[in-house]
Amino acid sequence: MSSQLGYQLQDCADGYVRSGETGVKSVSLWRNTKSPGEDLNGRQRSTLPGITGIDVEARSSDTLALVPLVQTKLYKRRWVMLFLFSIYSMSNAFMWLQYGIISNVFMRFYNIDAFAVDCLSMIYMLTYTVLIVPVMWVLSSYGIREIVVVGSAFNCIGAWIKTGTARPGMFPVTFFGQFVCSVASVYVLGIPSSLASVWFGKHEVSMACSIGVLGNQLGIAIGFLVPPILVPNVEDLDKLAHHISIMFYITAGVATLIFFLVIIVFQEKPEIPPSQAQAAMRNMSPQEYFYLASIKRLIHNKSFILLIITYGLNVGSFYAVSTLLNRMIIDHYPGEEVNAGRIGLTIVIAGMVGSLICGIWLDKSKTYKQTTLAVYFLTLVGMLIYAFTLDLGHLWVVFLTAGALGFFMTGYLPLGFEFAVELTYPESEGTSSGLLNCSAQVFGIIFTICQGKIIDYYGTLAGNIFLCIFLLIGTIMTDENSFCKFSKTSQKKLQSHTVKRTNDDTT
Repeated sequence: MSSQLGYQLQDCADGYVRSGETGVKSVSLWRNTKSPGEDLNGRQRSTLPGITGIDVEARSSDTLALVPLVQTKLYKRRWVMLFLFSIYSMSNAFMWLQYGIISNVFMRFYNIDAFAVDCLSMIYMLTYTVLIVPVMWVLSSYGIREIVVVGSAFNCIGAWIKTGTARPGMFPVTFFGQFVCSVASVYVLGIPSSLASVWFGKHEVSMACSIGVLGNQLGIAIGFLVPPILVPNVEDLDKLAHHISIMFYITAGVATLIFFLVIIVFQEKPEIPPSQAQAAMRNMSPQEYFYLASIKRLIHNKSFILLIITYGLNVGSFYAVSTLLNRMIIDHYPGEEVNAGRIGLTIVIAGMVGSLICGIWLDKSKTYKQTTLAVYFLTLVGMLIYAFTLDLGHLWVVFLTAGALGFFMTGYLPLGFEFAVELTYPESEGTSSGLLNCSAQVFGIIFTICQGKIIDYYGTLAGNIFLCIFLLIGTIMTDENSFCKFSKTSQKKLQSHTVKRTNDDTT
């Protein structure tokens, strides 16, 4: 933070620490109404013992500085920004699943095998892993508006490319259109936490992040429900081409409308920051958020590395289930393409409720580690129940078990984002979210390919047990003691070092 703020540390800290001394990363003074131990995002962090209102912040620079109390304001238009991002994310997520949920229809229409249809889903995951690093750099260098504008442009272009592919033999072109849309997805997944922190107050951040994630989940829900309705499995290829064309044109029209709304309405940030946290962030020099240095610090954070792995295992399993859902349902319930979509809808709607509840709970309790562990374990339980009831022959049972699975599996998504911010503060939320999503895409590709092959050779039960094994591994790794060990040790070392410097200065 800038030293030109005009504050000298000894003027405000009763002589505990001398201004300008080195050895303490950074010390910030907060107003008395702020709870001791809160970080810049309103989360609990360790404070310097015996010094009320002084908080130790780990920064890349070795300086002492103070954050002055500044005016804050919550704008009503923050909800407009969140809504615009959510519908853009929704449109892109819909296009991810519009092929896979009716995979048997597109296999016949384009005369391709199941793996080729799966590739239309996996291209989203592969593109993300390749492009996430440059996109995160753009986010850290240029801001949220540029990310959302460019992403919505790719989304619109890809949708229009696909409108010309509603004919047999056009699979390569439709794959290219899907690839362009997949580029847009890279500009979606890491934004919710950044958007929430920039526009919303400290008591709204978790809820806003959850709503941002819900937009993507709503798109997935529509992607499950609408394609089987718009594209019935008719025998006549000409009629089938007509139905596919209608779906593609509707998608392109919606994407175009969203693009123009983003261009006209979407803003980078409010004129007055929503919290003291954001006021402090705006006073930081660019060097404090140097992108590559931030990534280097994150990969040396053992707690965050554990979270990257466990998040990837959980969300990768969700991606595999979403991609292969049509195949799993049709294997046991032939001709039930529409109900396969409804089951997918049930998974996502239940997950949206779970996400919202988890977001509200985190805002109230701040129990990140305990909540994450509980939801992860219940995801494993839900997956086991779903796996062993899928072949009972009763669709209503599948709806119930799929809903239970979705409540926890999809509900975990915002938990991962928020827990990452808690573990990696003061690093950029966009960077930590991007790395989490990169892990999810990698595991999603691996799980989709492996589970698909297992289903082909051994059936759906074996394929689902395969996912259960990795969810069990993730549950064990999510044990709160595994995360706390490194974090607590690091905080104690920082406190010990700071107190030592303080005592030296006062003697």
